Amino acid sequence: MQHSLKLRWLIVGAFLSSIGTSFIWPLTTIYLHNELHQTLTTIGVVLLMYSGTNVVGSYLSGILFDKTNPQILMTIGLLIDIAAMVSLVFLNGWPVYPLLLAVVGFFNGWLTTLVNSLGTLIRGRDGRYVFNMIYFAINLGIVLGTSVVGFMYHGSVAPMFIVTSCLYVVFLFVVLRFYRVKRQAPKTKMEKKTPTIKLPRANLTIMWTFFISLGVIWIMYEQWVSNMSVYITGQGISMPLYSLLWTMNAALIVALQVLMGWLSHRIKNIYLPVYIGICFCAASFIVLLWAHRYVDFVIAMIILTVGEATAFPTIPAIVNDLSPVEVKGKYQGLTNAFSSAGKALGPLFGGLIIESISYHALFGVCAAAIIIVDLTIFIVVRFKHRQTEYYK
Repeated sequence: MQHSLKLRWLIVGAFLSSIGTSFIWPLTTIYLHNELHQTLTTIGVVLLMYSGTNVVGSYLSGILFDKTNPQILMTIGLLIDIAAMVSLVFLNGWPVYPLLLAVVGFFNGWLTTLVNSLGTLIRGRDGRYVFNMIYFAINLGIVLGTSVVGFMYHGSVAPMFIVTSCLYVVFLFVVLRFYRVKRQAPKTKMEKKTPTIKLPRANLTIMWTFFISLGVIWIMYEQWVSNMSVYITGQGISMPLYSLLWTMNAALIVALQVLMGWLSHRIKNIYLPVYIGICFCAASFIVLLWAHRYVDFVIAMIILTVGEATAFPTIPAIVNDLSPVEVKGKYQGLTNAFSSAGKALGPLFGGLIIESISYHALFGVCAAAIIIVDLTIFIVVRFKHRQTEYYK
């Protein structure tokens, strides 16, 4: 029996899951508005429900990962996710669609956290390399998914859910065949009764700074996903060109992850990519303050992508190093939960500023907030890193 999970199979799982997810999220707003004739406010509530259940699924699976066989958790999540998606092939009217979508959101968060948590069990590889490769696989899936989804959609979401269900069935086979992992178990009854693992205060301070920072950054980043589509098309730029920005984003991330994988062995300061990456994210919103031509938005997207590819996969790798094996799942779950919470709140946050002030005010707020986050992380790490304990 195989007891050591191979990185290649974890990457395959992340890739398959990512393709399936990328079929769903780009079309949800269009389908709800054009086919189910729902208002933008109602659509916002539906997306909030999806992201809210995603947060809950992320956190719960992280907690359970530390106590239960992860292969069983993955199998349960995939089976229910597949059942929900097959149901959506036939039951995609109102109000069944948003209810089943919330179920899909819960188990997508569940699976994402489990993939990241399983990354902490990979042996013989640097943690930053592992999480860079997972991020690489996720974005490669997004490149493929978003490049074909437009050709598949003709007013019905059924074909997307059929393909996604098939991909998840393949993912399930991979999990059953290759995700047999041997967990370190407590050897005595006294160890089993230990209620909590006490972490150094410095570790907790740095990790919670990262969690809150991720939530804030994703609130700002989500403006690109939601409100920017209206702003960019309002500048006379077509929707296909806006979509092309996201294909460019994912393709560039794939290319950058190869470079980041190489650099991870050569950069000694594990926090440096976070500082640099978050700074680039802030710079992308500064560019938007004067962006009017398509080339301006391309430049802003390239800057954003460099920041995303540098900082985002590094943070879960650092959280992995700061958490002992007994609670790695819990803290990977919190990493994904705060990211999902930021994604949920982003469209509403941006909409309120746009309606009350302007788009340019939003861009300024986003840039300022991200800069403050970067400075906060730098200060916290500067004063706490010497007291931290690292777990490999």
